[in-house]
Amino acid sequence: MSSAPGLKKGAEITLTIEGAAFKGKGVGKIDGLAIFVPGTMPGDEVRARIIKRKKSYREAKLLEIISPSPDRISPKCQHAPVCGGCSWQHVPYSRQLEFKTEQVTDHIRRIAGLDTPVLPALGSERDFYYRNKMEFSISNKRWLTEEEIKSEGFVDDSGFAAGLHAPGRFDKILDLNECHLQREESFQILQFVKNYCINHGIEPFDVFQKEGFLRHIMVRTSHHTEDFMVNIVTFRDEPETIQKLSEALRSAFPVITTIVNNVNDQHNPTAIGRYEHVIYGPGYITDRIGDFNFKIHPNAFFQTNTAQAEHLYEVARNYADLKDGEIVYDLYCGVGTLSLFMSQKAHKVLGIELVDVAVENAKYNAAENNVQNVSFIKGDMKDVFTPEMVQEYGTPDVLITDPPRSGMHPDVVERLCELKVPKMVYVSCDSSTMARDLSVLKNVYDVVEVQPVDMFPQTYHVEAVAKLRLKK
Repeated sequence: MSSAPGLKKGAEITLTIEGAAFKGKGVGKIDGLAIFVPGTMPGDEVRARIIKRKKSYREAKLLEIISPSPDRISPKCQHAPVCGGCSWQHVPYSRQLEFKTEQVTDHIRRIAGLDTPVLPALGSERDFYYRNKMEFSISNKRWLTEEEIKSEGFVDDSGFAAGLHAPGRFDKILDLNECHLQREESFQILQFVKNYCINHGIEPFDVFQKEGFLRHIMVRTSHHTEDFMVNIVTFRDEPETIQKLSEALRSAFPVITTIVNNVNDQHNPTAIGRYEHVIYGPGYITDRIGDFNFKIHPNAFFQTNTAQAEHLYEVARNYADLKDGEIVYDLYCGVGTLSLFMSQKAHKVLGIELVDVAVENAKYNAAENNVQNVSFIKGDMKDVFTPEMVQEYGTPDVLITDPPRSGMHPDVVERLCELKVPKMVYVSCDSSTMARDLSVLKNVYDVVEVQPVDMFPQTYHVEAVAKLRLKK
């Protein structure tokens, strides 16, 4: 039973959480009005405070779990309540998959207006330690919890923080004492570097004063090989300092196969340096998706969950149902991983991508794997579908689209409706924008089936693959 003294901003309410909704927040209702509360799950009875008032809903901050859901579990990590990295650790993994399936189904029904079958979400082989890349930030401004600030004898000792950005804060870093997203050496290396810097007077970067030295520690690992990279991102180029740190790291962690120093002397917050030095090893790691090997340099894009990426691509390839002699167009192809995966069963694949460096990486990956039937071109999707291009590369029998989170530009959707390619596969990292695009594509295509694929356990994110066939 829900009750409330009022629904104005600042009002405290008691609420029973009935479902999982937008960005993984729990949702309950008072007098028919939806209340979204982060950190909750269906079955929780909670006390919360209204912090945002909208016309059709309210957002609230969790104050207390009065009665936990019978499904609620204790998070594996002590940082789970405040860290943005794993917002669903209190939810059993089997239930996470159910909620993700429900989320995709809701988008397909409500936004796309379709009754297409949505299969149960495909779970990840690992629900922890699944990431092959972690980018940790270094700062002189540690995130202080409310409990710390309110505690007796509080002292602000926020001078050196190594970890992840506090949710919604570009300037505050949650100083990690543990992390279970990547293999355990990753966090151990972060702690080692932090202690080394403190002991040797190496300063963290100050985002406001634009001074200091250490900015990020990035760790990249390989799923299929023993390769292990540490990328040290600094504000200045100090070879002697980095060389000594590198030697200390190699001595403490023999697992490391390469160390790189990216120097970002600009004021932007990225871990991509204006230039880089290879300190030890080849400067890259090698991993595999399916039968294809990829050299992964420090700043190259690569699917974060390698094992699950293979399953995602298998779903896409099965939905493409490739026949001998068929031509595939792969839109938003990135560095060509999915294009190469399709090439084994296709006669010819054309990858199309807007970003220059991604196109170059895609060409490099094809050459490295000696794949002869794949081509890559640079272009904006809404502009490249010209008669000249189709004449040069052939009329597509299958079209793969894997757009960014924002979905496809309306002009691209309209162009695809005009092209009437017989088979289409839509790979999405945001099922709401995919559903928006499907609401238009359904006029020309039958949306046969949708398969959610969980690439990021312990979070609310879910990928989805849709199988489309041209209407008869």
